[in-house]
Amino acid sequence: MAYNETLAQRIRASLGIFPDEIITNIEENKMFGGLAFLYKGKMTVGILQDDLMVRVKSEFMEDTLNTKDVRPMAFTGKAMKEFVFVGTKGYETELQLQHWLEHGLAHAQEKLNEG
Repeated sequence: MAYNETLAQRIRASLGIFPDEIITNIEENKMFGGLAFLYKGKMTVGILQDDLMVRVKSEFMEDTLNTKDVRPMAFTGKAMKEFVFVGTKGYETELQLQHWLEHGLAHAQEKLNEG
């Protein structure tokens, strides 16, 4: 499994600012050849090599894709719905990383409310 362990540690530390109800419902799982962080079984963010994978609500996808260091997540040449990759410059600071965690959690919470 190829993922940036330093980034994984940063994500674990950043999750600490969320309420206990969220923290206790986060689990880590191997996905997409990397590491994913799931909230109540729904993927929020993940790591593949040095890229941060983020689930983004559909209404924010256009703006998100116009953000520097963000690109569509496409394994087979076709972009996956509501998934993006964020390059290393896009999560350099803790504030940037927190932003992406919030996007991923919002996506997971929306999907849970739908079902």
